[in-house]
Amino acid sequence: MAAATTSSTLSPKSGSPGLTVRVGRDRSSSIVKVEKVGEESQEETLDQGVYDNVNAEWVNRKGAWVIHLVLIFAGKVVIDTIPGMRQEISWTLVNLLYLGLSYLMFHYVTGIPFHSDLHGGVYDNLTLWEQIDEGAQYTPSKKWLFIVPISLFLASTHYTHYDPWLFAVNLTALILVLIPKLPVFHRYRVRFMVDDDASGVATPTTPHFPRSGYATPSRENVSIPPITVSEVESRL
Repeated sequence: MAAATTSSTLSPKSGSPGLTVRVGRDRSSSIVKVEKVGEESQEETLDQGVYDNVNAEWVNRKGAWVIHLVLIFAGKVVIDTIPGMRQEISWTLVNLLYLGLSYLMFHYVTGIPFHSDLHGGVYDNLTLWEQIDEGAQYTPSKKWLFIVPISLFLASTHYTHYDPWLFAVNLTALILVLIPKLPVFHRYRVRFMVDDDASGVATPTTPHFPRSGYATPSRENVSIPPITVSEVESRL
């Protein structure tokens, strides 16, 4: 953690030489900040159960598990068509592309693209991984999504002949994808270079209101025209 404080002072040209006036407010900057998103309350659980979350329920449908293998195989075929492509680089690229797309889809994008108002906005700050199975852990779908990147990493490590540099690259990418899947990081975000306001710096003040009756017009300044009986009868 590192903190940086920014403030400015002004010294008047006249008067006491030791008098200084502070302008602005102190701000602290954190290199790494871990914060929790949302609260798992009963109201939020009820809002999630009103309608099915179409954005996450497809993970449990038929063919959703096989599509990962199809995409990996298709990516490997396309990359192998590049002239002069070596198998070590090909498997590394396939692994990195799959892990990158998996991280972008399951752990980076938040919210749902349609009908977010039906759930009261409870999914606005949640990633797709946190929406799957209503946030339950160790479900069959999440186990499968946990096994696929590990299996691909082992395959890429084998076909790269355990090259130390390629192994380090593939392992780093795997760790970055697996960490957000862990239950301990559920609803937690790791943010970098976040500016935090110092506590108690900006104290809210009570707005000034005029005294009661201050702007009330007095009867002396208001002239009411007299109404005669004849005028009332004519109006009726």
